[in-house]
Amino acid sequence: MNGQKVLEMNDVSVRRGNRVILGPINFSILEGERWVILGPNGAGKSTLLQILGTRIFPTTGQVSILDKTMGKVDLFELRTRIGICGALISEDIPYEEKVKDVVLTAAYAVLGRWNEAYDLWDESRAVALLTTFGVRELAERDYGTLSDGERKRVQISRALMADPELLLLDEPAAGLDVGGREDLLRRFSEFAADPLAPASILVTHHIEEIPVGTTHALILKEGNIAVSGPIAQVITSEHLSAIFEIPLEVHFDGARFTARSR
Repeated sequence: MNGQKVLEMNDVSVRRGNRVILGPINFSILEGERWVILGPNGAGKSTLLQILGTRIFPTTGQVSILDKTMGKVDLFELRTRIGICGALISEDIPYEEKVKDVVLTAAYAVLGRWNEAYDLWDESRAVALLTTFGVRELAERDYGTLSDGERKRVQISRALMADPELLLLDEPAAGLDVGGREDLLRRFSEFAADPLAPASILVTHHIEEIPVGTTHALILKEGNIAVSGPIAQVITSEHLSAIFEIPLEVHFDGARFTARSR
């Protein structure tokens, strides 16, 4: 049922030395919402995502994720409820790990298979997710032999393995050619259209990479929220021109956004 809070941030800020690099941020999302976070380089997107992925704590403020307050909960337990695709985990995935095991180990929120026990349901779910994202035939390959596009698909499959309640996607289409990008975005849009799909937050630099079905947008600038809300009210020529400091014309074709210089 939609309406319950999945995430809430109250007066959250992050300081590095004498400089505040993020915040103060006030932000919340509800079940069933699909968010995209945009902003110029250095705007604070990666720092915000690190907090949401429970990789760093804010300097000030309170973060509640899935009704659990950071600092007052076992983060290892909370991480099993959050699916992550992107730099937060990609650099730690062992290159010699079999693709199927990269996905399977998400059930325990670990990287690198050791002595965990997986049942037939786990195996079947891993294969089904690899099938959904078009990489089933790679299940027995070493992760390190895959292309960037194939790795992104495996990472999304891994992110969904534990049936998360919150999905974080860090530039999932970055580095892909046009065909790979469009295929990945189509597959993700089809998955996200399921009413039972988890609430999601996607970080990207390009509005062309916003999947169909995204409901809300947040744009950061210089560590602060410049604008946020329903996506049609946020992704506009006026807002993007002001934030990126260049005259931009935004078009929406009923499904996807594009932008070009005026």
